[in-house]
Amino acid sequence: MRRCLALLLVLSVAGCTSAAGGTPRASPTAVDPPASGANPSDQGNMSPGPAKPSAPGKITSWVYQLQGYPGGKLDDVAKAPGQLAVIDLARDARSDYFRAEEVAALKRSGKTVLAYFEIGSIENFRPEYPSVKDLVLNRWDDWPEEFFVRYWEQAWWDKVVRPRLDQAARSGFDGVYLDTPLAYEEIDLKTVQGESRESLGRKMADLIVRIAKYSPLLVFPQNSPELRKYSGYTEAVDGIGMEELFFLATDKPCAESFCPENLTETRALRKAGKTVLAVDYATRPENVKKACASYAAEDFAGYVTTRALDTITRSCE
Repeated sequence: MRRCLALLLVLSVAGCTSAAGGTPRASPTAVDPPASGANPSDQGNMSPGPAKPSAPGKITSWVYQLQGYPGGKLDDVAKAPGQLAVIDLARDARSDYFRAEEVAALKRSGKTVLAYFEIGSIENFRPEYPSVKDLVLNRWDDWPEEFFVRYWEQAWWDKVVRPRLDQAARSGFDGVYLDTPLAYEEIDLKTVQGESRESLGRKMADLIVRIAKYSPLLVFPQNSPELRKYSGYTEAVDGIGMEELFFLATDKPCAESFCPENLTETRALRKAGKTVLAVDYATRPENVKKACASYAAEDFAGYVTTRALDTITRSCE
């Protein structure tokens, strides 16, 4: 599966300019035992905030911006068309978190607002990095400042995932947009003796299930729709974000072997009643038009934008 292009945000903040790369996706072929649900250590330590928001209503278009907020503000996101917005948990990809009053103002524009962060990898400039160095595995080849992690370890939950969920709840987000589930495909198996792609997929699905059980927020993983084949996953998620279903960055028709596989798995989630947030990276007017028409035909919410995710486009109004 192709590299999640949303990570261009955090790497461009740190000065990385490498092009995205990709590897074929390995689909699970068997379903492991059911997910165990919330860890006992989560009990009595639940995320602050109200009850889980209702699933978003009909969404036909959305906006996705992870950097380049003018003046560090969300005014342009609020003015953008669409019924849903995804923004980073922190305006600087570090620890300058969006405040509750800023998120509330964005929600007053009529949008459901999701907080972006990663659950299967970490960059060495993130504030949590020094405390989880012992969980770091192989470097992501195309991204020298990013590493996959042992995302199934309790320490990863305690030091990274749970604090990020709690921060999103405190800031008033409606949900979370979880990047790098595809870590299960990209971890070097030599670094995790005894594991397989199947076991790593099961553990990623378990992490997403745990997030849904712990947090009062809506849950939208990004990419890896094949995880639906693991028990518990589909019930845990409210929707999915999918990059490059129709165009690879930038303006390249999606013709790789994983393209029809991704579309098939995404259709299955849509059929199961899940919201699909599709984003393609294209700038040519004819390609933008084709992508938007494809979203409408598939009943996906769609957005076509630049690969840097640093500006607002009015693509599928």
